[in-house]
Amino acid sequence: MSHSPARKTPRRVIPFPGGAAIFRRMFARLGCRGRAPHFNVAFYPYASLSHTIRLRGEEADARLSDLMRGAPLEALEAAAAILLSKLYRLRLPAPIEAGYRRFAESARVSRRIARARRHRGRRKHTGPHGHAHDLAGIYQRMNAEYFSDRLPATDLGWSTQAWRRQLGVFDPGMCHIVINRRLDREQVPEHVVAYVVYHEMLHLERDSPATFDRAADRLAGEDRCHLGLHTPEFRRAERRFREYERARRFLLRAGLW
Repeated sequence: MSHSPARKTPRRVIPFPGGAAIFRRMFARLGCRGRAPHFNVAFYPYASLSHTIRLRGEEADARLSDLMRGAPLEALEAAAAILLSKLYRLRLPAPIEAGYRRFAESARVSRRIARARRHRGRRKHTGPHGHAHDLAGIYQRMNAEYFSDRLPATDLGWSTQAWRRQLGVFDPGMCHIVINRRLDREQVPEHVVAYVVYHEMLHLERDSPATFDRAADRLAGEDRCHLGLHTPEFRRAERRFREYERARRFLLRAGLW
C-alpha cells in the first residue's frame, strides 16, 4: 500500500478585531511619541507565549501568541504595552509588568505553553560553529569568567537567516541560544559576538531554574525572554561585561543596534 507524504498544516493567522483599540489605548497611556500608527493585530500560533510587532510607515503589524486567546483584558493590555514600550524604547511601568508576569506564570498558562511547545516547537539554527566565530568557545569563556561555570550546557547556534533587528534570543522552552548570523563575519570583532552571547546568558541565568527538569518551571520565563523585558537589575548585570561600551559602539556604527 502506498502512502502519500504528510502535508504540513499551514499556520493560521486569526484576526483580533478588538486588538487595535487595545493598542491605541496603551499607546496613549504609555505616552508614545508622535501619532499612533494604524494597528493590525492578529493571533498567531507561535510555539510559545511570544509576541511580535513591526512598524512599517504608518502601519504597525502586531502578532500575539494565540495562547492569549481568551486572556483577561489586563493581560492583553499588558502584552500590548510591552510590545509598544520595546518599539518606542520606553520604560514599562512596573504594575503592568507585574500583572503580565502573574498571568504568564500561572499554572494554567504554563500548561498551555508546555502543550504548544510539544506540538509546535522545533530547532531553528545551524549549529555553533560559524564561518568566523565559534559560539561554543565563546559560551564556555563567558560561563567561566562571568558565571563561575554555573550555567548549564545549552544548545547554541547561528540563525538560519539574517535577522534585521534582533541580535540574539534565548528560548527557555527549547533551552537554546540563537545568534543573528549577520554577526558571523570577520569584520565583526569577537568581543561584539561575546557581548551578545553574554546578554542571552543573562536571560538563561534569570529566566530559567538551575536545572531543566520541570517543563512548567522552564516555561515560566518565556514571555520575558521573547518580549525583551530588561529590568534595572538586568541592565546593571549587562554592564559588567568588560567590553560593554566598546561593543555597543560597534553595533551602533554598523547599524546593527
